[in-house]
Amino acid sequence: MAKPQKSSSSRAKSSARSKAKSKKKNNIPVAPPQRGGVEMVDPLVQAQMKTYEEAMGLFHQQKFQRAKQELEKVIAGPSRELADRARTHLRITEQRMKPSHDQNPKSPEEHYQRGVAMMNLGRWDEARESLEKARKLAPKADHIHYALAALDCLTGEADSALANLKIAIDLRPANRYHARNDEDFNFLQEDPRFTELLYPEKEGYSG
Repeated sequence: MAKPQKSSSSRAKSSARSKAKSKKKNNIPVAPPQRGGVEMVDPLVQAQMKTYEEAMGLFHQQKFQRAKQELEKVIAGPSRELADRARTHLRITEQRMKPSHDQNPKSPEEHYQRGVAMMNLGRWDEARESLEKARKLAPKADHIHYALAALDCLTGEADSALANLKIAIDLRPANRYHARNDEDFNFLQEDPRFTELLYPEKEGYSG
């Protein structure tokens, strides 16, 4: 015996019910994105980003001890992506803090790296010895003169600091802009010679 055919109205109702069920499934609330726009407006993430940028500035200035401290703060922050970046640079920072070829440095760069490492540890005499050796081997390396100028400031040698900084700027003018924001030169902030050296456009500047 043949089964009775469903009427067109029954088929329409069945189709409507199927669509309604499908619509309900598709209306499941989706969790808001945690990265990108939502994350970056979080004030804690913004503060973490600022700390990361400061850490990288210190890293590029070879101030590894202070960079390490700031990177450790970033790792503790809410953004996982920033924490991962900070971990990568922290490993590099810790590696750079170890004196390169400590027992027997040979190249100018090895002496320089050792000198910077000693500066970060506050071992001024050893830092100066290594940086002077680096300068003798590479007298036109601007970053070596710049490091010596920073060391002179840290040890209170104003005249020597200005002389070394001038050479570093003559060799590479961009050092003038680095020195403007470098806390190592705070010792010279009140010295008019320092202002004249860093801001030559302000001729006749009077503190």
